[in-house]
Amino acid sequence: METTAKLRYLRMSPRKVRLVVDAIRGVSVEQALARLKFSDKRAVQPVAKLLNSAIANAEHNQDLKRDNLLIKEIKVDEGPVLKRWRSRAFGRAAGIQKRTSHISIVLSEIKPSKEKADKKKGAAKSQEVKIVRSLDEIKDVSQGKTKGEKEAGSDLKDGLVQQEKFHSEKPKGPQSAKRRFFSRKSG
Repeated sequence: METTAKLRYLRMSPRKVRLVVDAIRGVSVEQALARLKFSDKRAVQPVAKLLNSAIANAEHNQDLKRDNLLIKEIKVDEGPVLKRWRSRAFGRAAGIQKRTSHISIVLSEIKPSKEKADKKKGAAKSQEVKIVRSLDEIKDVSQGKTKGEKEAGSDLKDGLVQQEKFHSEKPKGPQSAKRRFFSRKSG
């Protein structure tokens, strides 16, 4: 089971936020919070807040345990850039780009819970698919017979009938490009 949370339009450069995010990718939730606690980057506060929000979503919406959660995916995308101007020497102006970030996080279970695993097994049993190797098996299944229920003699008879059909049907017209080319009449 997966849970997501998103933080959009964070007024911080994605490059700076990725330094914090890379430290917690792929670890358990408890370990990630411990790592964030001892980091001195400014991006730690919004990332920790987002992580706590994702944990709350998992606990409340899907009844998952906090100890069993893992950060499966966390990414930082670039948001819109705010463009500002600053005056410089000799009456010039220089552009300033104030970047924003979008952070998205996906939490998943370390070990699937038993209740959900049982539901998955039940769903798999109800959707069994029979693999059919030939058209004969489809006809037999539709009539309610399986290959084992058929008589041994009828198998041979069916095989002979199919062979006769195959040999009696001769292909019409030339089969290769060479034959087609030389079978044409020229005037």
